[in-house]
Amino acid sequence: MSILLEGLLAFTWQQAVMMLIGCALMYLGIKKEYEPTLLVPMGLGTILVNFPMSGIITQPSTGVEGVLNVLFDAGISTELFPLLIFIGIGAMIDFGPLLQNPFMMLFGAAAQFGIFATIVLVVAITGLSLPEAASMGIIAAADGPTSIFVAGKLAPNLLGPVTVAAYSYMALVPIIQPPVINALTTKKERMIHMKYEPKNVSKTAKILFPLLITFVAGFTAPMSLPLIGFLMFGNLLRECGVLDRLSASAQNELVNIISILLGLTIALKMTAGEFLNVKTLLIIAFGLLGFVFDTAGGVIFAKLLNVFRKEKINPMVGAAGISAFPMSSRVIQKMATKEDPTNFILMHAAGANVSGQIASVVAGGLLLSFFM
Repeated sequence: MSILLEGLLAFTWQQAVMMLIGCALMYLGIKKEYEPTLLVPMGLGTILVNFPMSGIITQPSTGVEGVLNVLFDAGISTELFPLLIFIGIGAMIDFGPLLQNPFMMLFGAAAQFGIFATIVLVVAITGLSLPEAASMGIIAAADGPTSIFVAGKLAPNLLGPVTVAAYSYMALVPIIQPPVINALTTKKERMIHMKYEPKNVSKTAKILFPLLITFVAGFTAPMSLPLIGFLMFGNLLRECGVLDRLSASAQNELVNIISILLGLTIALKMTAGEFLNVKTLLIIAFGLLGFVFDTAGGVIFAKLLNVFRKEKINPMVGAAGISAFPMSSRVIQKMATKEDPTNFILMHAAGANVSGQIASVVAGGLLLSFFM
C-alpha cells in the first residue's frame, strides 16, 4: 500500500500550481483556439512532468532516461525543432503584399523597438546579465521559434519560461494589441483609409526575394542565418513552382507535427523546480512589457510618418509589424472594420506583418552576435 501511495504523499503544492498552469494552457488552446497545436501538448506535458517520480522524465534515482529528455536533447538542444518549424512558416508566407508595397518593410523594423527597450530595462532594473536580458527581450518579437533559438544559446536556464511566455503572448495577440492601439490612436486615425492598388508581382521576383534577404542577412547578421536560411528555404518551396507537394507538406504536416513535439518537449522545463522562481515572474512581466513596446513602436512610427506625409497611413498598420503572422494583420483588419465596415487595410497590414517576421529573425541574429 505504501508503494501505491508513494507518489501521492510526495505531491507538493508547487506541483499542483504547475498542473493548474498546464490546464490553463490547454484551455487557451482548446476553448480559445490560441495556437492549439502548441499550447495543448505543452499544457498536457506540464501536467505529466509534475507527477512525482514521473517516468516521462529522467529520474536520478532510477537512471532510466525519460522520453522527454531524449526529445529535448534531439530537438531543442540541437535547435532542430525551431529550424524545422521555420521551413513550414516560410512555406506559409506570401511575400506578395510586401513586394507590392516595399514601404511596409519600415514597420517591420520599427516594431522591433520593444526587444531592445526591454533589454535596457531588464539590465537597469534587475541587474541580470546581458545574455539573460536578451533572452527576455526577444519575447517582444512575438516569434516563438526565434525566442527558443536565442534563449537556447544565450540562457538555457530560462528556456522553459521564455518559451511559454513567447508562445502565450503570441497566441494572445487579439487580447493584447487592441487596448494598446486604442490607447495610442484616435477614432479618426483608426478610420483612415489607405489606397490599395494590386500590382502583378512576377514569379522571378518572388523567387529572387528570399535569396536577396538571405544575402543581406548573411552579411549584416550572420548569426541569424540558421533561422533566416530555413525560413527563406521554406518560401522557396512555395514560390519555385516545382516543389508544390513539399510546400504543402511543410505548411501542414511538418508544422503541426513539429509544433506538437515542441510543445511536449519544452514541458521538460515546466517542472515546479525550474519554473516557479523569481526569474520566471520577471520573464512574464518584461515579456508582456516588451510586447506592448513593440506594438506601440509600430503605431508611434506610423503617426510620426504621418506628420510628413500628405497621404496618411492608418497607424494601426504599424502595429502589424510584429512577427505574429498572420494573426496580427487579421486583428488590425478586424479593428478597422469595427470602426468603419468599408475600410480594408488587410493587405497593407499583411505587408507589415511579413516584414516583421523577417525583422524579428534578423533582430535575434543581432542579439546572438552582440552577446554570445
